[in-house]
Amino acid sequence: MADSDRGRVVNVCFHGVGVPRRDLEPGEDRYWVGRDAFHRILDEVATWPSVRISFDDGNASDVEIGLPALLARGLRADFFVLAGRLGAPGSLDEDAVRELHAHGMRIGTHGMHHRSWRGMDAGTRREELVDARDRLAAVVGGGVDTAACPLGRYDRALLSRLRELGYRRVYTSDRRPARRDAWLQPRFSVRRDDDATTVRAAALATPPVARRLRSAAVGLVKRWR
Repeated sequence: MADSDRGRVVNVCFHGVGVPRRDLEPGEDRYWVGRDAFHRILDEVATWPSVRISFDDGNASDVEIGLPALLARGLRADFFVLAGRLGAPGSLDEDAVRELHAHGMRIGTHGMHHRSWRGMDAGTRREELVDARDRLAAVVGGGVDTAACPLGRYDRALLSRLRELGYRRVYTSDRRPARRDAWLQPRFSVRRDDDATTVRAAALATPPVARRLRSAAVGLVKRWR
């Protein structure tokens, strides 16, 4: 990947894999991928010279399907867990989170209840940004200092609050490459109709200038609104 020489990295994000074992939120099925497609996509991204892999939502498939696949390929990933779903049907429980951590996977927070972090009142903000992180830290027995914004929504006020709370890195759903050492990390989310070819085209192909400018503008608006 040409950008890797300039300190760039591509972040690829998975959600659920296989057959869901819980009721999905409206539109969520768009981000569940079949087991075979997942393995083919993982084989593809494993060949990239500069890539980070992550999983959102804390689905049971993270440990049942994702973990063995990662270990078989010598890969690591970040798992952004919803603390409020721990132990719920179809979701990770505390032992599963500890298993991911014990195998060298990084545990981050996705909040408590999978709701937008924009415009929260003080009580909700504490629950989502502090209490959820503390619960996960207690599970793994160490600090949790990375976060992924639910639903891809953020603004300047939220980013300022996350910095104040000491988060070391924050991941979004903006579909563009990232600077490896940047605090804010855009990601490409894998969708149900993706395969290895479409993921490669979306993440590695150089988009037209107009699309790059539009993507940069969208990110700027989110950061400053």
